Amino acid sequence: MTLLVSAAEPSCYSRFVNEWFCWQYVDDRRGQIIDALLEHVAITVAALLLGVLLAFPLALLARRHTRLESMVLGFSAGLYTIPSLALLPLLVPFTGLAPATVVIGLGLYALTILVRALLDGLRSVPDDVREAARGLGYGRARMLTRIELPLALPVAMAGLRVAAVSTIALTTVGTLVSYGGLGDLISHGVQRDFRAELMTAAVLCVVLALLLDVVLVVVQRVLTPWTQGAR
Repeated sequence: MTLLVSAAEPSCYSRFVNEWFCWQYVDDRRGQIIDALLEHVAITVAALLLGVLLAFPLALLARRHTRLESMVLGFSAGLYTIPSLALLPLLVPFTGLAPATVVIGLGLYALTILVRALLDGLRSVPDDVREAARGLGYGRARMLTRIELPLALPVAMAGLRVAAVSTIALTTVGTLVSYGGLGDLISHGVQRDFRAELMTAAVLCVVLALLLDVVLVVVQRVLTPWTQGAR
């Protein structure tokens, strides 16, 4: 009977074997891994969207009122100094143990990078371009959407790429409220000394960061085709 049970156990992870790299684990827990990966992607994308929606008006405010620039930048940078182990529990009374808690926390962290990137991008637009647009009758809103934002995209997208990689890493901390995506697998792997689970989740985090960076580079090239000609 013992021989039959031993024969049925996985070859690279069991009570007696605990290897770091184990494809059989990936095959056996495929559904669990995919669910964690999709949750990780959803939280990351939602947090980045929230970060952009919050950072854009803050960047406009800092550019419009230079006296408020240091306050806005200081506020966005100050948020990043709050440890994630403290920020997420502080949000729980308001949002509960839900994905929204992680999304809001990560969206606030992303402001540190995104506000500065958007502000630098808007300021990178040459003054003579703005003067030419005014001469053609462009109003403030039209100039922002048709002239300034497109020209600011290269700088803004560079900041978004950094924020994306940072957010993917920080999403794992969401395991504190049971919504950490791949972080849940990493936490479980550490607690149970389950090497295959820990390594698989860690590798997927790295791969996900690389893939998202590639996607953002492609999006930037599609949205800013004139930069390719300049190069």
